[in-house]
Amino acid sequence: MDIVQGERAETELTAFIERRSRKGEADPEEREELWKESVRRYNARRREVNRLAWCDYFSHLAGALRARAEEYEGRAKRLMQGDQEIGEA
Repeated sequence: MDIVQGERAETELTAFIERRSRKGEADPEEREELWKESVRRYNARRREVNRLAWCDYFSHLAGALRARAEEYEGRAKRLMQGDQEIGEA
């Protein structure tokens, strides 16, 4: 009789331990939803970082093009002044 009761107690103890260990785990569907939300947040953050990088790039490019345009306008004015001096002579 003691052996049967000992085996029964051991079986109950094993079942109890297994239930306690599973209790902390998330449901597989819930885990998948958490994973999907994590992926959504990661992609949104990555898109924002990329957007800011492109904004910075185009801002730098626009500044460089403005500087080049001013340089060309200055050259054109000097050439126009040179043409006027030649016409006056």
